[in-house]
Order: sequence, then structure tokens, then C-alpha cells
Amino acid sequence: MATLRDIKRRIVGIKNTQQITKAMKMVAAARLRRAQENVINARPYSKRISEMLGHLLHVENNYYNSLFDNRIVESEKVVLIVVTSDRGLCGAFNMNIIRRVEELVRDEYKEQYDNGNLYLYCIGKKGTDYFSRRNYNIIEFYNGIFSELNFEFAVKFISELKRKFLTSEYDKVVVIFNEFKSVIQQKIVVKQLLPLKFDKPDDEEESKFVDYIYEPNREEIINALLPKHINAQMWRILLDSYAAELGARMTAMDMATENAKEMISSLQLTYNKERQAAITTELLEIVSGANALKES
Repeated sequence: MATLRDIKRRIVGIKNTQQITKAMKMVAAARLRRAQENVINARPYSKRISEMLGHLLHVENNYYNSLFDNRIVESEKVVLIVVTSDRGLCGAFNMNIIRRVEELVRDEYKEQYDNGNLYLYCIGKKGTDYFSRRNYNIIEFYNGIFSELNFEFAVKFISELKRKFLTSEYDKVVVIFNEFKSVIQQKIVVKQLLPLKFDKPDDEEESKFVDYIYEPNREEIINALLPKHINAQMWRILLDSYAAELGARMTAMDMATENAKEMISSLQLTYNKERQAAITTELLEIVSGANALKES
């Protein structure tokens, strides 16, 4: 049975941990506000450029670009971009991504994995550590980029993958990441980056577009917009993942702080009961001793 000293030490230890989790929650909350603003600011541009390209490609039926090649090959070479965080203490944020990647490998890309045609690009230390220990074919890994996240990294990263896709080193590029919904909600998204594909605009969306006169012509405009679209998509993915990570960490640290508070309350109650029992026992011993002296 734990002594009063042991219980007191546990209370002090949990209080120290509570201070740390509370501080981490405040740091995550401060960073989240800016990250959330960046995501909100990036989404309209990314969405609008996708809609515009979808409309132009729908109108320009004869347009062709190698970035749209759906190759039918005997041994398809697939790249999975896994976006996790560099640090833990953010709940199930990383494990949800890792489980989703393993599901994809098991259900959709088992043949590529068995044949050695499945390649991983890991953004974030947690994903790198997990998959490297399990002998996945990691081509590149990028740790520590979220501390100084910048658009140039997204452009350089996706440009390299685009070059390898165009030279047929890879046939398909898929990214798995957490999309930021709110502070308490993140959504795992599996998105195909290459080959490019655009959904056909529905009637409502189509009615919003005006039949413009394009100069110099539609094809040149599409060629100019495609690189911007790919860069914007990759940049938005990184921003979403970082904001989702901070939201998950803020929620996890808030729960940890509340749990610590409950544990302290429970231990304090136990301490008081044990202390009261010890005092009662001492009083009984004193009274018994006094009575024994009287009788003697």
C-alpha cells in the first residue's frame, strides 16, 4: 500500500506534468492561429485555379499534356507521399496516417510492394522513423521542414516528382495527409497528384462560367496554369497538414491537462483519507496507552 509520502510525490509529479502540458497547449494555440490563417488564405486560390482548369479542359477537348498520361504498364511504379509531423504528443495524428498508408499498401498496392515498385517520400520525422524500421523503400525523407515552412520547398519538391513522372521513372504519385477541418477535427485525405485529373464541372458550376475570348489561346493558358496548379496543391497540402498537427496537439494537451487535474483530485482525496486514518490510529494508540497507564 502506498505511503503518504509516496502519494505526495505522485501529486507533485503530476502537477509538474500538468504545467508542461498546459504550456504546450498554449504554444500550439498561438501557432495554430497563424497556421489556420495561412490555410484559409491558400484555399481560395487553389480551389479557383482547379475550377478554371477543369472548365478549360472541358471546353478544350483536343488538349494533350504528358502530365495527364494514365499509363497502362505491366509493372506500375507508384510513389506514396506520406505527410506526418516531426514531433509526437499530438494524439492519434500520426498513427492515423500510418494506418491509412498500410491499408493502401495492403489493399491497392500490394503487387507493387511485392515487386519493389512502391516508393515512399516521407515528409515528417514520425513517418520516416516508422517506415524505415519496417524496410519500406524510402527514396527521400524531409525532417524539420515545418519549423520553417516555405513555398519554395513545395515547388522544388513537386518539380522533382513531376520531372521523374515525365521521364517515366514513376507512373503514379499519391499523397496521404491530414486535412485541417477545425481545431478538434482532421480528415485523412488520399489524393492523386500525378497523373493529373480534373472532375467534369457539373451543370451548376458550368453555368457560372462566361464564354470568354481567350488570348493568346486556351492551350497556352492551360500550359501556363498547370505548373501553378500543381505547386498550389502541394503548398496547400503542407499548410493543411501543419495546421491539423497543431490542432491535434492542442486538443491532446488540453485533454492531458484535464486528465492530470482529475488524477490530482483523486490522489488528493486518497491522501486526505490516508492522513485522516493515520491520525485516528495515532489518537487511538495514545488513548489506549493512557488507559493502560491508568489501570496499572
